Amino acid sequence: MHQTIRPGRLALSLALPALLLAACGGSQPPAATTPLVPAKPTATDAAQFVEKVNTQLKAQYPENSAAGWVSETFINDDTQLLNAKANDRSLALQSQLIEESKRYNGLDLPPEISRPIQLLKISNPVPAPSDAAKRTELTQLATKLDGEYGAGKYCPPGKSGDDCLNLDQLEQIIDHSRDPQALAAAWAGWHSVGKPMKQDYARLAQLMDEGAVELGYKDAGELWRAGYDMTPEQFSSETERLWAQVQPLYEQLHCFVRDRLHQKYGDLVPENGLIPADLLGNMWAQDWSNVYDLVEPYKGAGSLDVDSALQQRRAALEKQKLAEFQAKFAKEHPGKKPTVQQLDTVEQQVDTQYAKDTAKIAEDFYTSIGFPALPGSFWDKSMLTRPRDRDVVCHASAWDMNQAGDVRVKMCIRPDEESLETIHHEMGHVYYYLHYNQQPELYQSGAHDGFHEAIGDTITLSITPQHLQKIGLVPASKGEVKDEQKALINAQMKRALAKIAFLPFGKLIDQWRWQVFAGEAKPEHYNAAWWTLREKYQGIAPPLARTEEDFDPGAKYHVPGNTPYTRYFLSFVIQFQFQKALCDAAGFTGPLYQCDIYNSKEAGKKFGDMLSMGASRPWPEAMKALTGQDKMDASAITEYFAPLMAYLKEQNQGKSCGWQPPADPLAGPQSAAVPAAAGKT
Repeated sequence: MHQTIRPGRLALSLALPALLLAACGGSQPPAATTPLVPAKPTATDAAQFVEKVNTQLKAQYPENSAAGWVSETFINDDTQLLNAKANDRSLALQSQLIEESKRYNGLDLPPEISRPIQLLKISNPVPAPSDAAKRTELTQLATKLDGEYGAGKYCPPGKSGDDCLNLDQLEQIIDHSRDPQALAAAWAGWHSVGKPMKQDYARLAQLMDEGAVELGYKDAGELWRAGYDMTPEQFSSETERLWAQVQPLYEQLHCFVRDRLHQKYGDLVPENGLIPADLLGNMWAQDWSNVYDLVEPYKGAGSLDVDSALQQRRAALEKQKLAEFQAKFAKEHPGKKPTVQQLDTVEQQVDTQYAKDTAKIAEDFYTSIGFPALPGSFWDKSMLTRPRDRDVVCHASAWDMNQAGDVRVKMCIRPDEESLETIHHEMGHVYYYLHYNQQPELYQSGAHDGFHEAIGDTITLSITPQHLQKIGLVPASKGEVKDEQKALINAQMKRALAKIAFLPFGKLIDQWRWQVFAGEAKPEHYNAAWWTLREKYQGIAPPLARTEEDFDPGAKYHVPGNTPYTRYFLSFVIQFQFQKALCDAAGFTGPLYQCDIYNSKEAGKKFGDMLSMGASRPWPEAMKALTGQDKMDASAITEYFAPLMAYLKEQNQGKSCGWQPPADPLAGPQSAAVPAAAGKT
C-alpha cells in the first residue's frame, strides 16, 4: 500500500546529508535548497482518507448515540451537558475531517471515492463553524432547544406544578374535543412553549449559516438541499413539480372538509376562507384523521373505528392485570386494601404490556414479508411508554445505537390508530438500519432522507380495511356492492385526511427555514413568514391573533430539533411509488388501494434488496432497483385516490373552493372570511 510522506518528514530527510557534511568538517559551502512543495494528493490518497473517515466516525458513533438517547429519555441538566459535550466532540472530528477533505477538491476521483467525500461534507444538518468557541456555542444551543421542547408544558392561569399540561395531555384535547374554546386554549397553550426559543433559534441559525459557508454553500438551506444527487436549485424545482402533481387533490379535500366543518362550527369556519388550525384534530393541522367523524362521507358504511378496538384491547388487558394483582394481594394481605401507589404500578404495567403488544403487531408485518425478528435488546431497551417519574421527549423516533444490532424506538404508545401506524413507521427506520449495517460508515443512511421516512409508511399502506379485518381490529364487511363502494369512499377519505392533508405542511416547514437561513425571514418577522406560508399552502389560519412575540415554529419538534422536514414531503410521495412496485412483485392485480403485501416474501425480497443499498448509490439507482423508474413521481397517488377524487369533485360542485391569504398573516380567524381565490367548481 502506498504510504504518504508528510512534508515535514521529507524536509528532514533532505537536510540530513548537509548536516553530515558539516559534522565531518567538509569545507564546501552548503548547496542552495529549493523550497519544498507538498506532494499533490492522488486518488490513492483520497481512498485512504475515505477509509480513515469511515473508521473514525464508526468508532465515535456509539458514544454520540448513547448521549443522545439519555438526553431525550432522562431530561435533566446532567444529561443535557453530556449530550452537548458528546456533540461537540463529534462536530470537532467532523469539522477536522471535512477540512482535510478539501485537499481532494478538483481531483478526478472515481464515484466510489468522490461519493463518500461528498456525503461527509453534507452529513450534518447542523453545520458547525470551525471556530471552537462557536462550535461549542452551537452544540449547547441545539441541546438546549431540544430539551426545552421535550420538557415543555403549559400551565393554565392559576395552575402550577402537577396541574400543568404536557404535550400528550394537550393533544388529547386537540385530537378529540369539539369545544371551540377548549381547542383554542389547548392550541395556544402548547404554542406558548415556542416563545422562549426564538432568540436562541435565531442565533443557532446564524451559526449554522457560518458553518455552511465554510463548506462552500451560500447558507445552511442550500446545504440541506444539496443532499439529493442534484443541484440545490434543481431540488427546489423538483419539490415544486411534485407539489403541482398533488395540489389539485389537496384543494378538493380542503374544500370538502371546510364545508363539513362549517356545518359543525358555523361562521367560525368561513365558507370560502381559511380553516382555523385548532379545528382539524391535530396540534399542527398536519393530519386531519381525528375529524373523520365530522367529514365521513357515508355514515356507518364500513367500520373503521380502530381507536375503539384498540381501547377495548387495552381495557381487557387492564381488567386481566387488575384481577391478577387483586387475587395475589388478597392472598398475601388478607383484609387489607392496596394503596394508590400499588394500583398505579399496575396501571404502568398495563401501559407497558399494551405498548409491547402493539409493537409486536408491527413486527409481525415485517417478519411476514421475510424480514428478521427484532433482537431481544430492542424489547429490553426501547422506550415505548411515557415514564411517570421524569421528563422525556415523547416525539417518536428510531435509533441505531451502535450499528451492530442495538436498535430501539422511543415513543409513547397510546391505544389509538395514530400510535399503531406510528410504530409501523418507526420500525421501517429500524429495519432500514439493520439492512444497511453492513455498508461502510458513510453509506449507512437512506438513498436520500425521504427514502428513510417512506419505508414504514409504505407498510402502513397495506393496513387496508381488509388487513384490519384479518388482524381483528374491525369487523368483516357483509354489505352489498353499493355498500362496498360507500365503504371504499369512507376508507379513502380517512387515509386522505392523513396522507393528502399532510403534503403542503410537509413542504412548507423547510421553505420557512430556507427563508430563515437565507436571511429573507428576519427574527423580527419569523412568525409572519411562518403563517404566510401556512395560509398560502395549507389554507389554514391561527385560531387567535398572533404577534412576533410568539414563535409558533418552535411548537413543532423538528424546528428546535433541527431535523430537515422536506424528507417527509418526499416520503409521502414516493411511498405510493414503492407500494405500487411491491404490489407488482407480490403478483397483486387489483386496484392499488386494495393491495396488502402482508405475507409476500417476494415483495419483501425486493424491498430488502433496495434497503441493503443504503446510500452507496445515487438515489435514482435505488429507486430504479425497486420501481423501475429513476425519478420521483406522484402519479401513483392520483391512481390510488382516483375514487375519492371523483367523489370530491362531485360533492364540491357549486362550492367556492380555494382561498385568498389575508393581508395580515397574524390577524387570526377573523381574517379567514375573505373572497375565495378560485371560482366555483
